Amino acid sequence: MWPTTRAARSITWFARIWRPGTEQLIRESIAAVSTATGLQFVYDGLTSEAPSVDREAYQPDRYGKKWAPILIAWSTPGEAPELEGRVAGTGGSSSIQVPGEPYVYVSGQVLLDAPGLTETLAYPEGPALVRAVIMHELAHVVGLDHVNDRTQLMYEENSGQLDFAAGDRAGLAVLGTGECVPRI
Repeated sequence: MWPTTRAARSITWFARIWRPGTEQLIRESIAAVSTATGLQFVYDGLTSEAPSVDREAYQPDRYGKKWAPILIAWSTPGEAPELEGRVAGTGGSSSIQVPGEPYVYVSGQVLLDAPGLTETLAYPEGPALVRAVIMHELAHVVGLDHVNDRTQLMYEENSGQLDFAAGDRAGLAVLGTGECVPRI
């Protein structure tokens, strides 16, 4: 769960863009996750921050005295080895726990395989396929795991799904109602 207040329930994000048009795919994916969870995502602009497996959730020199926003970055297998092979993207979060409170997510990142997804964009349904990858990875950031049902977007390998299915939406809706922990 994200440590949001009931009034705001917002999560800040920013992006490192690969090529023109890809920012719109990210915005559409964010909108889909927001609709499914009820969480609000606040765009903080573009960044040059490079993704990292060891990305710190708290970077006061870069972001001031707050948690690092979600980083959505187009990358390459050379920069992010976790994108090697048939991996179109990765997504995840950093969590903490204050004694007496539940674990909460405080930051996260989505990495997208720019060279591979650039090829995908050339297909007739390419933009929809890439948007589905971004939605899948953002669902990981808010806490949804893979499922064993091929009809769901959260199946480990995309089997042609272009949108969240009923099971995905049910899980995302639950994640959006998590307990608020405003003192985090």
